Amino acid sequence: MPQSANPSLRTTRAWPFEEAAKVADRLAAAGKGTALFETGYGPSGLPHIGTFGEVARTTWVRRAFEAMTGQPSRLLAFSDDMDALRKVPDNVPQAELLRGFIGRPLTQVPDPFGTHDSFGAHNNARLRSFLDAFGFDYEFASSTEYYRSGRFDAALIRMAEAHEEVLRVILPTLGPERRATYSPFLPVHPRTGLVMQVPMEEVRPADGTLVWRDPDTGERFETPVTGGHCKAQWKADWALRWYALGVDYEMSGKDLIDSVKLSSQICRILGAEAPISFTYELFLDAQGQKISKSKGNGLTIEEWLRYGPPESLSLFMYNSPRSAKRLHFDVIPRATDEYLSQVEKFGASGDAANPAWHIHAGHLPNGAGSPIPFSMLLNLAVVANAESTEMLWGYVRRYLPSASPESEPMLARLLEHALAYYQDFVKPAKQYRAASAGEREAMTVLADLLRRDKAALEALPQAERAAAIQDLVYDAGRREPFLQPGKDGRPGVSISWFEALYQVLLGQQKGPRFGGFVALYGIDETISLIEHSLQREQVPS
Repeated sequence: MPQSANPSLRTTRAWPFEEAAKVADRLAAAGKGTALFETGYGPSGLPHIGTFGEVARTTWVRRAFEAMTGQPSRLLAFSDDMDALRKVPDNVPQAELLRGFIGRPLTQVPDPFGTHDSFGAHNNARLRSFLDAFGFDYEFASSTEYYRSGRFDAALIRMAEAHEEVLRVILPTLGPERRATYSPFLPVHPRTGLVMQVPMEEVRPADGTLVWRDPDTGERFETPVTGGHCKAQWKADWALRWYALGVDYEMSGKDLIDSVKLSSQICRILGAEAPISFTYELFLDAQGQKISKSKGNGLTIEEWLRYGPPESLSLFMYNSPRSAKRLHFDVIPRATDEYLSQVEKFGASGDAANPAWHIHAGHLPNGAGSPIPFSMLLNLAVVANAESTEMLWGYVRRYLPSASPESEPMLARLLEHALAYYQDFVKPAKQYRAASAGEREAMTVLADLLRRDKAALEALPQAERAAAIQDLVYDAGRREPFLQPGKDGRPGVSISWFEALYQVLLGQQKGPRFGGFVALYGIDETISLIEHSLQREQVPS
């Protein structure tokens, strides 16, 4: 249920509140009591992270609206499962089976996975399962069900009445060949079941029928416009849905900007104001190509959740929705640590502009944060050559004696993710190198300093211990070839010293704040790591 209205949230500098204010103004102008948010899904391919992103972002605007206004709202996750199968996706089994059903509604195409009544039903179930796992509050809607049940009948008759006006909007956007055959209506062939893209010989709104001809046989048909005997063509279908359901807000990707404009025009022709729209940038894969359901490039939902918590995916989706972002495995650790940082800030301030407010609907759950960053846990897994989370817990408990999966649930989840990420990505790619003469000298000094101050360091509280060790790391690096003047003119340490530590000791190009890592891994263990690493053949200076 919505909370009490908090109008002051309207001035919060966060994009969901900016969008929510637009919805609030729309409802006030219309005298409407409940806001309807919608997200669309084309189940021609398996759901991917972009699908989740649209639902998550819409949910954040919806929550912001409810918190700001105190008014109720609904979120409709609409699947266009009556659309025709146009091509066989690259990432499904039994491709030959599907090729025989090109042109049929997705809910009339067999499920190549063998788990549901149709390919559309399979993909719908995948979508719902994922949305349920994230705890989204939504109503699922099937295009097939809405058409067949008569939910769209009145809107379809209205579109038949406005047929010529709709054509005048659409036809100028089409090429000559497509213009000659275009109709906003797609009748379902009564014999073959194909969704037909054919011109209408007659549109009879008074009779509620369409007259068209089979281009292969020349046979003439009169098809009811209602009852699921036809569906609307894409842009007209979007407008029909907005008009019939009274949608107030819908997001879409940058590739649909022109479609939004055309569908909005058609919606107004039908007699309703188009919903407020929000255009987000598209996600790119590691090569900078747009991710696609049919191609299956980019990360899958399951892959992200293997290597990072769902909250990290939510944060990735929250940040800069109007900026294009690459969606690949390397972003998971960064997104995870940024989420932990935002949780810490939100816990201290309660600021509604913080992404954690939106991810957790204004209230942090117990155990949302972690006392150890994910990047630190990853590097622990690297150095420990971890084979199990039990091994990692051994180090963690020495660092935090009271820690347990029950007291630190997020930390427990991060250890699982860190182990999986290390085993699948880091371990196969680890490349250690030998130290140069200058690096060898500095690392030897660091080992000596750690050995000398071990007792004093271990007597310090956890936070102070990491800072004190970091001071020793700097002290060891204040020598050639790492000397670099600081802003105050005093001797500083160049980044090449820390790069040497990561490359020689951890076998990677970058890593965490080294003092904190030593505090977690252990002083004796770090000394042994340095000494073992320096046994590699020396590289020339």
